[in-house]
Amino acid sequence: MPEIMVFAATGRTTEQKRGLARDLTDAMVKNFGVPAESVTVQIIESPKDSKAKGGILFCDR
Repeated sequence: MPEIMVFAATGRTTEQKRGLARDLTDAMVKNFGVPAESVTVQIIESPKDSKAKGGILFCDR
């Protein structure tokens, strides 16, 4: 039962997340040879004022 965890700043639409989950699941099926029903994708979102890159908060970019 493979599980994929994606960490991202908030701001993506539900449709974008659906597409990502679908594409990641397809990649696991293709490359790991597992059934799609066994793949779990978890998207973990952080508020943009709680995530930084290069010392700059995402909300300040």
